[in-house]
Amino acid sequence: MPDAQAVQYESLEKFRRNVSKAQIADLMAKMTGGKVDLLSYDEVAKRIKSRQQIEMGTQMIPLDKIVGSVGRYRDFTRTFLPRAGVSPERWARVDAVMNSLEGFPPIEVYKIGDVYFVRDGNHRVSVARANGLTHIEAYVTEIPTDVPLHMEDFERDQWIIKIERAEFLKETKLDEIRPGHGIEFTEPGRYQILLRHIQVHQYLRNLDLAREGSDHRLSWEEAVASWYDNVYLPVVEAIRRHRLLESFPSRTEADLYLWIAHHREQLAQRYGLAPLSPDAAVSTFAEVHSERPLEQAVRTLKFGLHKALGDLDKPLGMSDEEFAEARARYEAGERTLAEAEQQQAEQASGADKTDVASANASAADDVDVARSNAMRVTA
Repeated sequence: MPDAQAVQYESLEKFRRNVSKAQIADLMAKMTGGKVDLLSYDEVAKRIKSRQQIEMGTQMIPLDKIVGSVGRYRDFTRTFLPRAGVSPERWARVDAVMNSLEGFPPIEVYKIGDVYFVRDGNHRVSVARANGLTHIEAYVTEIPTDVPLHMEDFERDQWIIKIERAEFLKETKLDEIRPGHGIEFTEPGRYQILLRHIQVHQYLRNLDLAREGSDHRLSWEEAVASWYDNVYLPVVEAIRRHRLLESFPSRTEADLYLWIAHHREQLAQRYGLAPLSPDAAVSTFAEVHSERPLEQAVRTLKFGLHKALGDLDKPLGMSDEEFAEARARYEAGERTLAEAEQQQAEQASGADKTDVASANASAADDVDVARSNAMRVTA
C-alpha cells in the first residue's frame, strides 16, 4: 500500500505542474489575445433568459464539454488547469482520493445546449482532467433554450452573437418581412446598433410624411421593411459592386455595412457634407481600409502621402462632382443620422420603439454607436 505522505507529495507536485501550465496558458492568451477563461454560468443564463430547469439525473458527461462554472470561473482555465488561488492541499486531497479505491460522488452541472457548467465539483473536474480522464459522472440539470448552442460557439463569442441575433429577429420579425436577408455579424453588440438604425429611420420617415401633409405614419413593421430596402440593401449592393469583401475575407456584408456607416459619418463631420451615396461611401472606404496586411500597408502609405502633400481637401476616392453635390445638400439643410438622433432625443417625451433618447445616452459612452449615425441617404 502506498505511503500516505508519498501520495500527498506526488499530488502536490502534480498540482504545481498544472499551475505552471495555467500560468503559461494565461501568458500566451495575453500575448495573442486568446481566451482561456471559463465562462460564467450566471452571465450565460442571464442572456438566454430561460426560467425552466429539467432534472436529467446522473450520467457520464465529456470533460471537454464543460466550459464554465457557477461561482469559480476565475479559479481555473478553460481546460480546468488550477490557477494560483486554488488551495494546493484541497486539490491534492481530491487527487489522492481519485487515485485510491474510495472514489467520490458525482459532480453537479447545468447543461445549456450541448455544453456544461459546474455547479459543484470544480476541483474534481480539474483533477480528473489532470489525470487524463475523458468523462466524469455528473448530476445534470438542463436549462432549455430556443437558441441552439454548441461547443464551438463558446470558443469565441459566437454564443453571444447567436443570442443577440435571435433577440433582433424577434424584435424586428425580419425573417418574416424579408426572408433571406442574410444579416450576420462576426462580433457581438452589433444587432443593437441595427435596431437604432431602424428607430431613427422610422422617425425620419414619419417626419417626411408629416411635412408632406400625409396622415399615415410608418408602423414598426413598415419601418423595418423600409430601412432594409432603402438604407441597408443599397449599401450592401454597393459593397458587392465594389467587391469589398475580397479585402475583408473574415467579415460579412453586415460587418462592412456598419463600418461604412461609421466611415460616412466621419466624412460628413470632417468635410461638412450631407451623407454620401452608398457607392461614394463604399469607394472612399475602400481607399483607406483593408483587412489584408499588404493592402492595408499600401492604403496607409497612400493616405500618408496625400496628407503630407496637403491633398486631403476632399475624401480619397471621391470625385469633384460627388463632393460638390454632397456639400450642396449639406448647405441646403440635409443632415446626418447623428443629428437626427439628437433632434429626436430632444423631442422625445416617452419611451416606445422609437425611444432614441436612451440610445443617445448610451451612445455617448459607446464608440460603436457612431457606426449607426450616417445612414440618411434615403430616409
